[in-house]
Amino acid sequence: MSELDAQIPTAFDPFAEANVDESGAGGAGIKDYVHIRVQQRNGRKSLTTVQGLKKEFSYNKILKDLKKEFCCNGTVVQDPELGQVIQLQGDQRKNVSTFLVQAGIVKKDNIKIHGF
Repeated sequence: MSELDAQIPTAFDPFAEANVDESGAGGAGIKDYVHIRVQQRNGRKSLTTVQGLKKEFSYNKILKDLKKEFCCNGTVVQDPELGQVIQLQGDQRKNVSTFLVQAGIVKKDNIKIHGF
């Protein structure tokens, strides 16, 4: 009987690593990314949202610098599911991503740009 046990391969779970990562990091693996999205308002008007920045950063200071840099208006919105989200007027996806990388707030690999 022990010979048969040695020949039977053990069950391989291809999702074992993914499950360990999700439970071990407490869901932080998903939140490592900074998501930059664009939302269409009406006509040619659009809205850029930045979500997923670390909580230790001052959102208001980042927003102030973004507004000065790109000559647009913006606000910090408290969302029950997503936490704090920065909203900017216009399509500022490329500008925001380069700004966050140059300021050293986020690495380029951790930015996801969504939309269109």
